[in-house]
Amino acid sequence: MSRRTPALIAAAVLLPLALTACSTPEGDEPTGNKAAAKSDGFPYTVTNCGVTTTYKAPPKRVVTMNQHVTEIMLELGLTKSLVGTAYLDDKVLPKYAKDYASVPVIAKEYPSYEQVLATNPDFVYGGYSSAFTAGDGRGREAFKKAGIETRLNTESCAEADTPMETLYEEIREVGRTFGVTDRAEAWIKQAKADNAATAEKLKDLKALPVFVYDSGDKTAFTAGGKGIGNELITRAGGTNIFADLDKSFGDASWENVVARKPEAIVIYDYGATTVAQKKKRLLDDPALADVPAIKNKRFAVMPLSDAVLGVRVPAAVEKLAAQLHPAATTS
Repeated sequence: MSRRTPALIAAAVLLPLALTACSTPEGDEPTGNKAAAKSDGFPYTVTNCGVTTTYKAPPKRVVTMNQHVTEIMLELGLTKSLVGTAYLDDKVLPKYAKDYASVPVIAKEYPSYEQVLATNPDFVYGGYSSAFTAGDGRGREAFKKAGIETRLNTESCAEADTPMETLYEEIREVGRTFGVTDRAEAWIKQAKADNAATAEKLKDLKALPVFVYDSGDKTAFTAGGKGIGNELITRAGGTNIFADLDKSFGDASWENVVARKPEAIVIYDYGATTVAQKKKRLLDDPALADVPAIKNKRFAVMPLSDAVLGVRVPAAVEKLAAQLHPAATTS
């Protein structure tokens, strides 16, 4: 899983975020240029993962790296700002397919520094810390020296115990940066309503012990207690059996999987290894034969893009809840 390096899953300090806003209405230019022309809320200064930037106007030429930040841009109606994108984990949501098809894909995975510069961007938005790996020439400082501003999705640096709030802040800050605050606030309002509706359906249910199987053979690469993946399980009526793992993703021993007796297994779907292959690996392992979830063949499936800090999360909570507690969510 090259995009989720140790640098990604190591926690850093989430700095205070400056938040105030104005924006253009839905029909205006996606880049927010009309708002900028009116000096509507600019200059705007924000600190993102330790990097402080002052924007005099919304960025106009944007490259995104990693699917969840690309989908944030598309959701906020900023397609015309995108001059390049890279690194999908799976297909974009159908609602974004037409807009996504209009954006040049500059690399299947991470582009080189030179490939990014060839698009003449003024802003680069990365989803994982690995998007800005200095050793690959894509460090944030390197882009800054070239006159290009950057943003890193805050799941890569947040220590907050409320990742859903971190998601709201991510959407709010991106909306503020591009002068489309009204769109961002509308999305946040709807997300909160969707989360509340799911919580209401599950309020009287006992939480189900859940093991997340991302990948791994000798050890299990799983979701830890940090990050949106853990909160997603909690909000869907589960309890992450590795919530004590103090990172977003990490390795756990199979002995601990057995000892903690998960009643359901959530499989992350992405990459070359299929869900069927992952299920077979788990079901065929004699060491797991007594695990309740294995005995009962109780599996749930989530695309990886549902389980990272992006606009899919509220719907992903509802979809996972429907798999963990079907009787409670079919009404």
